[in-house]
Amino acid sequence: MTPRILEVRHTTTYRYAQSVRFGEHRVMFRPRSGHDIRILDAAAEVSMAARVDWVQDTQSNWVTLITPAGMSDQLCIDCRFRVSHRGVRGINELPLAPHARRWPFDYSADERRDLGALLERHYPDPEGRVFEWCRPFLAPVVRPDTRELLTSIAAAIKAQFRYEVREAEGTQTPHETIERGTGSCRDFALLMMEVVRRLGIAARFVSGYLYDASVDAGGDADVSGAGATHAWMHAYLPGAGWVPFDPTNALFGGASLIRVAYARDPALAAPVSGRWYGDPAHFIGMETAVSVRRSDSAAL
Repeated sequence: MTPRILEVRHTTTYRYAQSVRFGEHRVMFRPRSGHDIRILDAAAEVSMAARVDWVQDTQSNWVTLITPAGMSDQLCIDCRFRVSHRGVRGINELPLAPHARRWPFDYSADERRDLGALLERHYPDPEGRVFEWCRPFLAPVVRPDTRELLTSIAAAIKAQFRYEVREAEGTQTPHETIERGTGSCRDFALLMMEVVRRLGIAARFVSGYLYDASVDAGGDADVSGAGATHAWMHAYLPGAGWVPFDPTNALFGGASLIRVAYARDPALAAPVSGRWYGDPAHFIGMETAVSVRRSDSAAL
């Protein structure tokens, strides 16, 4: 596949009624590179004097630590990067180990040891709502095809739940998403994660960005989640490794998903988080702007 050059700009602006003091802000925007995605350049600019450090967290995600100096009534963090994207291989392109082609399957002792918390259920389901929702996928055959099982779960989330852009911080619990019948991309990713974990399959949360050629051309979106940060999940399948599933759009790979961070829980992959000090009444609001566009040049 001919690589596609994509340019992402993510701007976050905080506004206050009067000057306030800021603490450290954690920003996750630098992509996870690999054989399919190559970073051409990445930078973060701050509207005021600040110390900027680059560190890696426990999952080797790049975190930009920004500590503003002095006081201001506005803080703007402008992040940009460009990548060469060859396309992420999906579940139908990757080989599965023979023993994992049908569910249920076992991980090796080494795999289970390394996967650890990614196999554990993170959210209680005392009423069994999550299991009841996924039970129909297991009924047709005794040992369903693993590929078909996972893609049908993702497709059902897209078909049965209404996508919404939610301004509130945080992520709904899987129980809340099933109860409400609506959710954001983060909610849908978490729901699928908790479903497959209950099936004994390791899963991790993925945050990043989604390219939509229609939006880039000035038209209506063909997919949900373009023009903002996006979220999906990975399932670990023996032989294939980590495989992408985007239940918001029923995408399974391709050249539209730009991964930034991996986490066992969405709360650990917030794009921007930080502290400020002052009267809470002085906070006016936060604005975010995200653009994902195709570039004609790979020159730095």
